[in-house]
Amino acid sequence: MNNNPRTNAPWRVLIIGSGFAGLGLAMQLRKAGEDDFLLLEKAGEVGGTWRDNSYPGAACDVPSHLYSFSFEPKHDWSRKFAPQAEIHAYILQCVEKHRLRPHIRLNSEVLGAEFDAARGIWRVELAGGEVIETQVLVSACGQLNRPAYPKLPGLEHFRGEAFHSARWRHDLDLTGKRVAVIGTGASAIQFVPQIQPKVASLSLFQRSAAYVLAKPDRAYRPWEIALKQRLPLLQRADRLLQYLHHEGRALAFIRFPWLMRLFRHSFTRHLQRQMPDAGKRERLQPNYPMGCKRILISNDYFPALAQANVDVVDSAIREVREQSLVTADGREHPCDVLIYGTGFTATDFLAPMRIRGLDGLELNQAWKEGAEAYKGISVSGFPNLFLLYGPNTNLGHNSILYMLESQYAYVLGCMQVLREQGLRYLDLRPTVQRSYNAELQQATHRTIWEQGCDSWYKTATGKNTNNWPGFTFTYRLMTRTPELADYDCVR
Repeated sequence: MNNNPRTNAPWRVLIIGSGFAGLGLAMQLRKAGEDDFLLLEKAGEVGGTWRDNSYPGAACDVPSHLYSFSFEPKHDWSRKFAPQAEIHAYILQCVEKHRLRPHIRLNSEVLGAEFDAARGIWRVELAGGEVIETQVLVSACGQLNRPAYPKLPGLEHFRGEAFHSARWRHDLDLTGKRVAVIGTGASAIQFVPQIQPKVASLSLFQRSAAYVLAKPDRAYRPWEIALKQRLPLLQRADRLLQYLHHEGRALAFIRFPWLMRLFRHSFTRHLQRQMPDAGKRERLQPNYPMGCKRILISNDYFPALAQANVDVVDSAIREVREQSLVTADGREHPCDVLIYGTGFTATDFLAPMRIRGLDGLELNQAWKEGAEAYKGISVSGFPNLFLLYGPNTNLGHNSILYMLESQYAYVLGCMQVLREQGLRYLDLRPTVQRSYNAELQQATHRTIWEQGCDSWYKTATGKNTNNWPGFTFTYRLMTRTPELADYDCVR
């Protein structure tokens, strides 16, 4: 690293990322009276995934009142499932209300970090060579921030426009274009219905069909919003009921996978009602157990696919030509614009940053067989480094913000231990990490995610590095306070 250290004392806390995870921790730091912290954001504005994913139709698939901080409720959500612009506006409101702007550095990309054990300090290198020092380093990069692109033979010959849904080309008018969409995940089911009416043709290439259920969405009535504003207790009660409703679904994911058969009946009815074309309906039938991949919700996806200008293609792409895509069955699909709805490299945590811990150990080497952490937060050999939305903390049934708030309490607890005991650093004991993850993987094998399908939850070798195989309230109990016996406490 270039030697250009900060001239004054190291920061107490440095947070990488300014999405929900990083900003929520910053708000909790302010609440705890800790102002010696800095957030580094590589983009020109805060917001994380809700800044980046601005494609047409982008919205949350978690109820609005669950997808907001418990300590910063929003009583006037416009819909039961908030659109992207409203969620991003909520994030910006949190920044202004809690006076976080002075703590945020935009356009500051982190290239790597190295731990100085003698001083108990992380040295963080930015693009351009600047080095910032901090006692506590927090990664709030999350799992869904690096777009995944398929490797297509002949792509270099394509003469049209191509982009990822997370990098939407708002300057490009799709009216009258022949559009090819690759992918049928959470993003595609939202933007496909928005662009279908305006394009000349839309070829939707799916590797595997998705389970799509009806979305119980509607606009909140003015009197409902006014009532929650006047009586905040009603909003808290509504949030609790929604939480309990969603938490109950965990039984089907983690304990009794056979319960998914009940949800499959709902999917079948939804598909039959909305897709009159028998041929398309057959292609839209998944061939794997429900819940093994992410379950999606939409009221307009199947109706859009039912239109005459849409072709659902389940044959693999063999090659890309100048103005078309050719599939394995020999068909050629004309294409002016290629849109990737192919998700993110969710298992490549902290990539492409290079993180060096004790004795020069690199994180990507420590994770060569798949990312793992203790409670998704601490990694042995990397003292005073804490992860938010880290390995095995994603959910299939409830709001990730609940998990984040649990992690905030744990990180603040570790910081308190460092300060009160005058420690240089806390380093997780390797036996603790191994034991925890052995039990976690054993629990994962009993879940619906291990019922015979590939998904973004898993690495190429099949290790589930993303999902939490338990209830969210058990995770909260686990993270209430750090156990010093789990760590080597170094003065």
